Amino acid sequence: MPSQVITVDRKKYAVGLFWQPTGAGYVARAYARMLARSVDKKLNLYTEYRAMVGLGSKKQGHRSGMYSAAAAVTDALGEYTSFLSVFAIDNVFYLVAVRNGVILEDKLFEREEDARAEYFKLYEIPDWGALFAPGAWGMPRAVERNLPDLIMRGPKATLHPISRARAGFASSVLMFAFLACIAWFFRVPLEQMVTPKPELSAVSPELAAEYQRQVDEKNKELDAAFEIQRAPQPEPIKMPYDYLPNPMDRAEVCFQAIAFLMQPIVGWNQVSVECGESYASVVFQRDFGTLDDFYIIATDLMPGAFVQKESDNSLYVRVKLPEVPIKASLDERDVETVARAVLTAFQYADMVADVQMVVDTLTNGVDTINLDVVEIAVQTKLDPMQFMKIFEEFGGVYMTRCGWDASTRIWNYEVIIYAK
Repeated sequence: MPSQVITVDRKKYAVGLFWQPTGAGYVARAYARMLARSVDKKLNLYTEYRAMVGLGSKKQGHRSGMYSAAAAVTDALGEYTSFLSVFAIDNVFYLVAVRNGVILEDKLFEREEDARAEYFKLYEIPDWGALFAPGAWGMPRAVERNLPDLIMRGPKATLHPISRARAGFASSVLMFAFLACIAWFFRVPLEQMVTPKPELSAVSPELAAEYQRQVDEKNKELDAAFEIQRAPQPEPIKMPYDYLPNPMDRAEVCFQAIAFLMQPIVGWNQVSVECGESYASVVFQRDFGTLDDFYIIATDLMPGAFVQKESDNSLYVRVKLPEVPIKASLDERDVETVARAVLTAFQYADMVADVQMVVDTLTNGVDTINLDVVEIAVQTKLDPMQFMKIFEEFGGVYMTRCGWDASTRIWNYEVIIYAK
């Protein structure tokens, strides 16, 4: 199998992803983790696109931050809910098939005959909305399209690591390599420090005293000339569970920010809105309104908001969240006890929750601490204040993200709990 990466205008795009619709009751990363465990544990990267997740692997050449070619093609051909396409690029053939808005095939072929065979196999399925193929194939009803033109118009659906623990391990390896390089660079001064100095007892006291005086004077001159100062000591590592925002205050701030952004604007529909760590944001999709209408109405309804045009029919609006009071954790339970207590709390509430135990690595450049973390992902009808009441008995709680799906009217939460 060739490397599942194509290059367009010097940018690398991931192809050959394993696509699945997002399971009900799961957020994208949690669902991707569960799916990778059941399909292939080598799938260690994921991307979220519409109501789907695509899984990739570093063994196939995929990397974190790489864009998905299938998502870009699907969005560029958004006027078709179903289409079958093959593109010739760099002596390989890339096939994308979408059925009712779901990506069925995302494949790269080295041989043209293999690509044609797969295309003919899928061609037998009736009711394709559009067909695209190289002109040399002479396919009936098929139109030839240029892949770079489509990809450059598509969204930036990027790959992310499925596991935080792996990212923490990679950070630890890089830190170890950095410290090893520092030790190699300063090997000569270190050797000089541990080399025994000649004993002054064998020298006459008068000569030793004169030598010491000259050394002291020379050191004073050098200090004055170059203003030598001691290197500052690194700041001690701050444990995050001592500096987290009050959970209920943050929930209320997120709820108010989302309500502020979900303003009715004639001719524009809210697609989704979410509250992150520092900002709340919303995506508006154009129905029959105009850009001028939006800016005029939004200026009155959402003063101070940042507006960015993603396309002629899509707008992104963002507001900064206010600061909330800090609350230190007094919870002394270990990570297994916390995870069990969280699952129990959701069982009492008769709710489905994805609960995972991971390890985060903290460092100040010298010292390193591994911190146990419980990650919780939930979809529910409860608003943020109602939802966070479930965590009243826990310390070290931080709601990293909450989102609101305007079409399903469901809240989407991601929460972490730091264990001591």
